[in-house]
Amino acid sequence: MNWITEHKIPIGSAMEDVVDWLTDNADFIFDAISVSLEWLILFIVDFFVWLPPSVPMIATAATAWFLHKSVPLVIFVVCALLLILNLGYWQEMLETFVLVLTATSISIALGVPIGITAAHKPWLYTILRPILDLMQTIPTFVYLIPTLVLFGLGVVPGLISTIIFAIAAPIRLTYLGISKVPADLIEAGRAFGATPFKLLYKVELPAAMPSIMAGITQCIMLSLSMVVIAALVGADGLGKPVVRALNTVNISQGFEAGLAIVLVAIILDRICKAPNAKEEG
Repeated sequence: MNWITEHKIPIGSAMEDVVDWLTDNADFIFDAISVSLEWLILFIVDFFVWLPPSVPMIATAATAWFLHKSVPLVIFVVCALLLILNLGYWQEMLETFVLVLTATSISIALGVPIGITAAHKPWLYTILRPILDLMQTIPTFVYLIPTLVLFGLGVVPGLISTIIFAIAAPIRLTYLGISKVPADLIEAGRAFGATPFKLLYKVELPAAMPSIMAGITQCIMLSLSMVVIAALVGADGLGKPVVRALNTVNISQGFEAGLAIVLVAIILDRICKAPNAKEEG
C-alpha cells in the first residue's frame, strides 16, 4: 500500500498556493479590511473603557430586566460583573464583549439572509450543506492559520476566524425555521394576496423566529469560544490572560481568567435566551 502514500494528493500545497496568490495579488484589500475593522473595534473598546464601570453594569442589568423581568437574573448579572471588576479583568471583559458583539452582528447580518434564501432555493442549500459541514467540523485552530497569513497578528484575524466559525449556526437554523413553516400558513397568506416580501415578513419570519433566535444564541456562544482561542494570534480580551497563564503555568491567573470567561458566557446565555423560556430539569 506504499503507492498510496507515495502519490499524495496535493491538497495542502494547493491551499497554500491559493493563500500565496491572495497575499501577492490582493494584499491591499486585506490591509484595507484589517485597518478598517481594527479601527472600528478599538474605537468601540475605547468608548466602553472610557465609561465608568457602573454604566455598562446598569445597561446590562436593565437589558436583562427588560427581556426577562427576572430579579434573580438581574442580581446575578450585577454580582457577576462586580466580581469580574474585582478580579481586575474589566477591560479584558469589555474587549471580549466587543469582539463577540462585532462577530455576532456580522454573522447574523450575513447568515440570516443566506438561510432565508437557501430555504426558498433548495439548490442553494444543496451547495451550502457540505460547506457548512466542513466549517463546523474543522478544528478551530485551523481557521487561525490562513487568517493570520492574510491579515497579520492582531484583533482582525481573530475576528475573521470567529465569523467563519460562528456563521454556520444562523444559516442552518434560519434555513430550518423557514423551511419548517406550515404550508397552511403560507397558502393562507397567498390566498389573501400577500406579496412574497409580505409573506416573508408577516408569515414566515414570525413562525420561524424561535429557530432563528436559537441560531443567534448559538452564534453568540460560538463567537465567545472562538474569541478566547483567537488570543493565540494576538486578539485582545480574556483569552490573553488564559494564554499567559498557560505559558507560565500560573494556576491562580488561569483560574481567575477562566472564571471571568464562564461568567461572561452565562450572562450572554441567560440574557439572549428566549423570554419566558422554561428551564429544563
